[in-house]
Amino acid sequence: MTTPDFVLRLRAAIGHDPLWLIGASAIVLRPGDTGQQVLLGKRSDSGRWSSIDGIVEPGEAPEETAVRECLEETELAVEVERLVMTGVLGPIRYPNGDVCSFVDHVFRCHVTGGRAGTGDRENTAVRWFGVDTLPADIDPVVVRRIRVAVENPREVVLAGRYPEYA
Repeated sequence: MTTPDFVLRLRAAIGHDPLWLIGASAIVLRPGDTGQQVLLGKRSDSGRWSSIDGIVEPGEAPEETAVRECLEETELAVEVERLVMTGVLGPIRYPNGDVCSFVDHVFRCHVTGGRAGTGDRENTAVRWFGVDTLPADIDPVVVRRIRVAVENPREVVLAGRYPEYA
């Protein structure tokens, strides 16, 4: 994920110290011939398939971030149906030494317009996958987000700290 300017300014002041950030993850679903499909992006930094994610900018609501990130990263306009899960990612130590934790907001979304493509440099590809035929090179946290969005529980799932990052 591209580092927003406000985070770069904070980093200039605090260095590599731990930083809490607000994240938004869009699980974009559509009906397919053999069941539901989910849109994933192949990340340019890790080479792994992922949901469409981003950092909430100052003054922006997490659901607005999900919509913005989808348009920027996939060239698709989406509508947020609902918040399905929240959780904590991190702390994560990046190769440059920065340490971050994220309060993750996971939104179930559907497409309202556009044609899937790589809108920015964060992904090398975007593709629809059957929710039961996900690629092998996908983070377990993303699989969990997808499962919850597909199940579409009545109540928001309060995931606490994702065990993969505990």
